[in-house]
Amino acid sequence: MPIYEYRCESCKGTMSALILKPDEEKNLSCRHCRSLQIIRILSSCSVHKTDAQRVAEFDPNAPKGNNFYNDDRNVGLWAQKRLDQLGVDLGPQFDETLEKARNSKILENT
Repeated sequence: MPIYEYRCESCKGTMSALILKPDEEKNLSCRHCRSLQIIRILSSCSVHKTDAQRVAEFDPNAPKGNNFYNDDRNVGLWAQKRLDQLGVDLGPQFDETLEKARNSKILENT
């Protein structure tokens, strides 16, 4: 179902609307001020990547900002990248240890 976002030219408010038929868009008015002067705007979106995609795109030599270290998913990317490059599979125990590190639970069992 197409859900479009609109901005009112009168009050500058934004809103979303489910449009099932093109004719429905002609009768659309601003939910804030009831003006008919609305325009469709581009909605924001996000792209989700698998761990395999993240490792493949990871460049260990590239400079990293503070946001890189604030994201728990980045823990172990260097190790995963090197293991892939070397063709080494350390098995499920390595994956389990890496997951514990990402969840800050690595020191609980020691």
